[in-house]
Amino acid sequence: MSASTSHTFTTPDRPLTWLITGCSSGIGLSLARHAIANGHRLIATSRNPARTPELVKEIEEATNTAGSNRWLTLDVDHPTAAADLVHKLEVDEGITIDVLVNNAGFAVLQTVERAREADARAQMETLYFGPLRLMQAVLPHMRRRRFGVVVYVSTGAGLEARPSMALYGSAKAAGDALIKTLAREVAPFNVRAFYVSLGSFQTNMPSAVQIGKPNATVNINDGTEEGVDDYKGGIADQIMSFMQSGGQAASAEGDPAKVARAIFELASATGIGRGREAEVLLPLGRDAGVRVHEVRDKLDHAMEVFGDVCNHVGVDDEWVGRQ
Repeated sequence: MSASTSHTFTTPDRPLTWLITGCSSGIGLSLARHAIANGHRLIATSRNPARTPELVKEIEEATNTAGSNRWLTLDVDHPTAAADLVHKLEVDEGITIDVLVNNAGFAVLQTVERAREADARAQMETLYFGPLRLMQAVLPHMRRRRFGVVVYVSTGAGLEARPSMALYGSAKAAGDALIKTLAREVAPFNVRAFYVSLGSFQTNMPSAVQIGKPNATVNINDGTEEGVDDYKGGIADQIMSFMQSGGQAASAEGDPAKVARAIFELASATGIGRGREAEVLLPLGRDAGVRVHEVRDKLDHAMEVFGDVCNHVGVDDEWVGRQ
Protein backbone atom coordinates (compact mmCIF):
# COMPACT_ATOMS: atom_id res chain seq x y z
CA MET A 1 0.00 0.00 0.00
CA SER A 2 1.69 3.19 -1.15
CA ALA A 3 0.89 6.68 -0.02
CA SER A 4 -0.96 8.46 -2.79
CA THR A 5 1.53 11.28 -2.93
CA SER A 6 4.23 12.47 -5.27
CA HIS A 7 6.33 13.88 -2.45
CA THR A 8 9.99 12.91 -2.26
CA PHE A 9 11.18 12.24 1.27
CA THR A 10 14.67 12.84 2.61
CA THR A 11 16.27 11.54 5.80
CA PRO A 12 19.16 13.30 7.56
CA ASP A 13 22.51 11.53 7.36
CA ARG A 14 23.00 11.50 11.12
CA PRO A 15 21.96 9.47 14.16
CA LEU A 16 18.29 9.94 14.96
CA THR A 17 16.63 10.36 18.33
CA TRP A 18 13.85 7.83 18.93
CA LEU A 19 11.00 8.20 21.42
CA ILE A 20 9.46 4.76 21.95
CA THR A 21 6.53 3.93 24.22
CA GLY A 22 6.06 0.57 25.92
CA CYS A 23 9.75 -0.35 26.15
CA SER A 24 9.56 -2.68 29.12
CA SER A 25 9.11 -5.79 26.97
CA GLY A 26 8.36 -7.25 23.56
CA ILE A 27 8.57 -5.24 20.36
CA GLY A 28 9.27 -1.97 22.19
CA LEU A 29 12.29 -3.40 23.99
CA SER A 30 13.61 -5.13 20.86
CA LEU A 31 13.32 -1.91 18.86
CA ALA A 32 14.96 0.11 21.63
CA ARG A 33 17.94 -2.23 21.66
CA HIS A 34 18.18 -2.24 17.87
CA ALA A 35 18.16 1.56 17.65
CA ILE A 36 20.96 1.84 20.19
CA ALA A 37 22.99 -0.95 18.55
CA ASN A 38 22.84 0.99 15.28
CA GLY A 39 24.19 4.19 16.81
CA HIS A 40 20.96 6.09 17.40
CA ARG A 41 19.83 7.89 20.53
CA LEU A 42 16.93 6.52 22.55
CA ILE A 43 14.28 7.99 24.79
CA ALA A 44 12.62 4.86 26.18
CA THR A 45 9.37 5.12 28.12
CA SER A 46 7.11 2.89 30.17
CA ARG A 47 4.29 3.35 32.64
CA ASN A 48 6.37 2.23 35.62
CA PRO A 49 10.16 2.05 35.05
CA ALA A 50 10.66 0.96 38.67
CA ARG A 51 9.30 -2.47 37.70
CA THR A 52 12.19 -3.09 35.29
CA PRO A 53 15.29 -1.58 36.92
CA GLU A 54 17.64 -3.94 35.10
CA LEU A 55 16.31 -2.82 31.72
CA VAL A 56 16.48 0.85 32.66
CA LYS A 57 20.11 0.34 33.66
CA GLU A 58 20.88 -1.52 30.44
CA ILE A 59 19.45 1.22 28.24
CA GLU A 60 20.83 4.20 30.12
CA GLU A 61 24.33 2.72 30.43
CA ALA A 62 24.55 1.62 26.80
CA THR A 63 27.43 3.26 24.95
CA ASN A 64 26.15 5.69 22.35
CA THR A 65 28.06 8.44 20.57
CA ALA A 66 24.78 10.05 19.50
CA GLY A 67 24.01 11.19 23.04
CA SER A 68 22.96 9.70 26.36
CA ASN A 69 20.01 7.35 26.32
CA ARG A 70 17.14 7.94 28.72
CA TRP A 71 14.32 5.92 30.26
CA LEU A 72 11.40 8.09 31.33
CA THR A 73 8.01 7.53 32.92
CA LEU A 74 5.06 7.93 30.56
CA ASP A 75 1.47 6.89 31.17
CA VAL A 76 -0.07 7.34 27.73
CA ASP A 77 -3.54 7.32 29.31
CA HIS A 78 -2.86 10.52 31.25
CA PRO A 79 -4.41 13.47 29.38
CA THR A 80 -1.41 15.82 29.75
CA ALA A 81 1.51 13.37 30.05
CA ALA A 82 2.39 13.41 26.34
CA ALA A 83 2.46 17.18 26.04
CA ASP A 84 4.41 17.53 29.29
CA LEU A 85 7.04 14.98 28.26
CA VAL A 86 7.56 16.36 24.77
CA HIS A 87 7.78 19.93 26.08
CA LYS A 88 10.39 18.84 28.64
CA LEU A 89 12.51 17.15 25.96
CA GLU A 90 12.09 19.52 23.02
CA VAL A 91 11.77 22.90 24.75
CA ASP A 92 13.41 22.59 28.16
CA GLU A 93 16.28 20.29 27.18
CA GLY A 94 16.61 20.96 23.46
CA ILE A 95 16.38 17.27 22.51
CA THR A 96 15.13 16.74 18.97
CA ILE A 97 12.62 13.91 18.62
CA ASP A 98 13.10 12.51 15.13
CA VAL A 99 11.12 9.26 15.37
CA LEU A 100 8.03 8.63 17.50
CA VAL A 101 7.03 4.98 17.91
CA ASN A 102 3.60 4.41 19.47
CA ASN A 103 3.96 0.89 20.80
CA ALA A 104 2.45 0.78 24.30
CA GLY A 105 -0.69 -1.27 24.57
CA PHE A 106 -2.74 -4.13 25.96
CA ALA A 107 -5.72 -6.15 24.77
CA VAL A 108 -9.13 -6.90 26.24
CA LEU A 109 -10.83 -9.93 24.69
CA GLN A 110 -14.58 -10.47 24.83
CA THR A 111 -17.48 -10.94 22.43
CA VAL A 112 -19.21 -7.79 21.21
CA GLU A 113 -22.48 -8.72 22.91
CA ARG A 114 -20.90 -9.23 26.31
CA ALA A 115 -18.20 -6.53 26.22
CA ARG A 116 -18.32 -3.78 28.82
CA GLU A 117 -18.26 -0.15 27.72
CA ALA A 118 -15.61 0.56 30.34
CA ASP A 119 -13.27 -1.92 28.64
CA ALA A 120 -13.97 -0.40 25.23
CA ARG A 121 -13.13 3.07 26.56
CA ALA A 122 -9.94 1.76 28.21
CA GLN A 123 -8.81 0.25 24.91
CA MET A 124 -9.46 3.47 23.03
CA GLU A 125 -7.64 5.52 25.66
CA THR A 126 -4.44 3.49 25.41
CA LEU A 127 -4.49 2.52 21.74
CA TYR A 128 -6.00 5.65 20.14
CA PHE A 129 -6.16 8.74 22.34
CA GLY A 130 -2.72 8.17 23.89
CA PRO A 131 -0.99 7.91 20.50
CA LEU A 132 -3.06 10.84 19.19
CA ARG A 133 -1.86 13.07 22.03
CA LEU A 134 1.76 12.07 21.41
CA MET A 135 1.44 12.76 17.70
CA GLN A 136 -0.04 16.18 18.36
CA ALA A 137 2.79 16.94 20.79
CA VAL A 138 5.67 16.04 18.43
CA LEU A 139 4.24 17.11 15.07
CA PRO A 140 4.71 20.90 15.45
CA HIS A 141 8.42 20.33 16.08
CA MET A 142 8.79 17.84 13.23
CA ARG A 143 6.89 20.12 10.87
CA ARG A 144 9.07 23.15 11.69
CA ARG A 145 12.25 21.12 11.19
CA ARG A 146 10.87 19.58 8.00
CA PHE A 147 11.68 16.07 9.13
CA GLY A 148 10.15 13.40 11.33
CA VAL A 149 8.75 9.87 11.35
CA VAL A 150 5.65 8.70 13.24
CA VAL A 151 5.15 4.95 13.68
CA TYR A 152 2.06 3.18 15.00
CA VAL A 153 2.51 -0.45 16.04
CA SER A 154 -0.77 -2.14 15.20
CA THR A 155 -2.16 -5.62 14.61
CA GLY A 156 -3.64 -7.84 11.95
CA ALA A 157 -6.81 -7.81 14.05
CA GLY A 158 -7.15 -4.15 13.07
CA LEU A 159 -7.13 -5.10 9.40
CA GLU A 160 -9.69 -7.89 9.49
CA ALA A 161 -12.08 -9.20 12.14
CA ARG A 162 -10.93 -11.75 14.69
CA PRO A 163 -13.65 -13.16 16.97
CA SER A 164 -13.26 -11.97 20.59
CA MET A 165 -10.94 -9.11 19.51
CA ALA A 166 -13.55 -6.49 18.65
CA LEU A 167 -12.49 -3.99 21.31
CA TYR A 168 -8.78 -4.42 20.66
CA GLY A 169 -9.09 -4.62 16.88
CA SER A 170 -11.41 -1.64 16.56
CA ALA A 171 -9.18 0.56 18.72
CA LYS A 172 -6.17 -0.44 16.62
CA ALA A 173 -8.14 0.10 13.41
CA ALA A 174 -8.90 3.62 14.61
CA GLY A 175 -5.17 4.16 15.09
CA ASP A 176 -4.52 2.80 11.60
CA ALA A 177 -6.99 5.28 10.12
CA LEU A 178 -5.32 8.07 12.08
CA ILE A 179 -1.93 7.22 10.58
CA LYS A 180 -3.26 6.84 7.04
CA THR A 181 -4.75 10.31 7.23
CA LEU A 182 -1.72 11.79 8.96
CA ALA A 183 0.60 10.43 6.27
CA ARG A 184 -1.25 12.42 3.62
CA GLU A 185 -1.42 15.58 5.71
CA VAL A 186 2.24 15.84 6.69
CA ALA A 187 3.96 14.54 3.55
CA PRO A 188 4.47 18.11 2.22
CA PHE A 189 6.60 18.82 5.33
CA ASN A 190 8.93 15.83 4.79
CA VAL A 191 7.29 14.10 7.74
CA ARG A 192 6.41 10.44 7.28
CA ALA A 193 3.89 8.19 9.04
CA PHE A 194 3.29 4.46 8.78
CA TYR A 195 1.60 1.69 10.72
CA VAL A 196 2.82 -1.85 11.38
CA SER A 197 0.28 -4.68 11.25
CA LEU A 198 1.73 -7.46 13.36
CA GLY A 199 0.92 -11.12 13.48
CA SER A 200 1.87 -13.41 16.37
CA PHE A 201 5.37 -13.05 17.79
CA GLN A 202 7.34 -14.55 20.63
CA THR A 203 6.74 -11.73 23.09
CA ASN A 204 4.94 -11.44 26.40
CA MET A 205 1.86 -10.01 24.66
CA PRO A 206 -0.29 -12.83 26.10
CA SER A 207 0.48 -11.45 29.56
CA ALA A 208 -0.92 -8.11 28.37
CA VAL A 209 -4.16 -9.80 27.28
CA GLN A 210 -7.17 -9.53 29.55
CA ILE A 211 -10.38 -11.51 29.23
CA GLY A 212 -13.02 -8.86 29.79
CA LYS A 213 -15.67 -9.59 32.38
CA PRO A 214 -19.09 -10.09 30.77
CA ASN A 215 -21.40 -7.11 30.78
CA ALA A 216 -23.93 -7.94 33.46
CA THR A 217 -26.72 -6.08 31.66
CA VAL A 218 -26.84 -8.44 28.67
CA ASN A 219 -28.02 -12.01 28.22
CA ILE A 220 -30.33 -11.74 31.25
CA ASN A 221 -33.62 -12.54 29.56
CA ASP A 222 -32.51 -14.54 26.54
CA GLY A 223 -34.50 -17.62 27.49
CA THR A 224 -31.46 -19.73 28.36
CA GLU A 225 -30.76 -21.40 31.63
CA GLU A 226 -28.64 -19.50 34.10
CA GLY A 227 -24.95 -19.95 33.36
CA VAL A 228 -25.51 -21.28 29.83
CA ASP A 229 -23.70 -19.21 27.22
CA ASP A 230 -24.48 -19.66 23.53
CA TYR A 231 -20.91 -18.59 22.75
CA LYS A 232 -19.44 -21.46 24.78
CA GLY A 233 -17.20 -23.56 22.58
CA GLY A 234 -17.47 -21.17 19.65
CA ILE A 235 -14.53 -19.61 17.86
CA ALA A 236 -14.49 -16.54 20.12
CA ASP A 237 -14.47 -18.73 23.21
CA GLN A 238 -11.73 -20.90 21.75
CA ILE A 239 -9.54 -17.89 21.01
CA MET A 240 -10.01 -16.46 24.49
CA SER A 241 -9.16 -19.82 26.08
CA PHE A 242 -6.13 -20.18 23.82
CA MET A 243 -4.82 -16.73 24.67
CA GLN A 244 -5.53 -17.11 28.39
CA SER A 245 -3.61 -20.40 28.49
CA GLY A 246 -0.53 -18.87 26.88
CA GLY A 247 -1.03 -20.87 23.71
CA GLN A 248 -0.17 -17.94 21.47
CA ALA A 249 3.23 -17.49 23.08
CA ALA A 250 3.95 -21.20 22.68
CA SER A 251 2.87 -21.38 19.03
CA ALA A 252 4.05 -17.99 17.74
CA GLU A 253 6.87 -18.24 15.22
CA GLY A 254 7.57 -14.53 14.77
CA ASP A 255 10.94 -13.15 15.89
CA PRO A 256 10.70 -9.78 17.71
CA ALA A 257 14.29 -8.94 16.72
CA LYS A 258 13.37 -9.21 13.03
CA VAL A 259 10.28 -7.07 13.59
CA ALA A 260 12.47 -4.46 15.25
CA ARG A 261 14.89 -4.51 12.33
CA ALA A 262 12.10 -4.09 9.76
CA ILE A 263 10.53 -1.17 11.65
CA PHE A 264 13.95 0.42 12.19
CA GLU A 265 14.94 0.17 8.54
CA LEU A 266 11.68 1.63 7.22
CA ALA A 267 11.78 4.49 9.74
CA SER A 268 15.44 5.26 9.08
CA ALA A 269 15.18 4.72 5.29
CA THR A 270 17.93 2.09 5.38
CA GLY A 271 17.96 -1.54 4.24
CA ILE A 272 14.45 -2.61 3.23
CA GLY A 273 13.26 0.96 3.85
CA ARG A 274 15.59 2.66 1.37
CA GLY A 275 13.55 4.00 -1.53
CA ARG A 276 10.29 2.97 0.17
CA GLU A 277 9.83 6.03 2.34
CA ALA A 278 6.32 6.68 0.98
CA GLU A 279 4.97 3.35 2.23
CA VAL A 280 2.26 3.63 4.87
CA LEU A 281 1.59 -0.03 5.76
CA LEU A 282 4.22 -2.52 6.94
CA PRO A 283 2.67 -5.99 7.47
CA LEU A 284 4.89 -8.35 9.48
CA GLY A 285 4.25 -12.03 10.14
CA ARG A 286 2.66 -14.77 8.05
CA ASP A 287 -0.65 -14.47 9.91
CA ALA A 288 -0.66 -10.72 9.27
CA GLY A 289 -0.20 -11.53 5.60
CA VAL A 290 -3.32 -13.70 5.79
CA ARG A 291 -5.28 -10.72 7.17
CA VAL A 292 -4.03 -8.50 4.30
CA HIS A 293 -5.27 -11.01 1.74
CA GLU A 294 -8.58 -11.37 3.56
CA VAL A 295 -9.14 -7.62 3.32
CA ARG A 296 -8.21 -7.55 -0.36
CA ASP A 297 -10.45 -10.51 -1.17
CA LYS A 298 -13.39 -9.08 0.78
CA LEU A 299 -13.14 -5.73 -1.01
CA ASP A 300 -12.84 -7.42 -4.40
CA HIS A 301 -15.87 -9.57 -3.56
CA ALA A 302 -17.93 -6.55 -2.51
CA MET A 303 -17.27 -4.86 -5.84
CA GLU A 304 -18.07 -8.03 -7.76
CA VAL A 305 -21.43 -8.29 -5.99
CA PHE A 306 -22.37 -4.62 -5.69
CA GLY A 307 -20.12 -2.87 -8.21
CA ASP A 308 -22.99 -2.00 -10.56
CA VAL A 309 -25.05 -0.55 -7.75
CA CYS A 310 -22.03 1.26 -6.31
CA ASN A 311 -21.45 3.08 -9.58
CA HIS A 312 -25.09 3.86 -10.35
CA VAL A 313 -26.45 5.81 -7.41
CA GLY A 314 -25.78 9.27 -8.79
CA VAL A 315 -28.57 11.79 -9.26
CA ASP A 316 -28.69 11.16 -13.01
CA ASP A 317 -28.02 7.40 -12.89
CA GLU A 318 -30.62 4.79 -13.75
CA TRP A 319 -31.16 2.28 -10.95
CA VAL A 320 -29.58 -1.04 -11.87
CA GLY A 321 -30.57 -3.15 -8.89
CA ARG A 322 -32.67 -6.27 -9.28
CA GLN A 323 -36.38 -5.66 -8.72
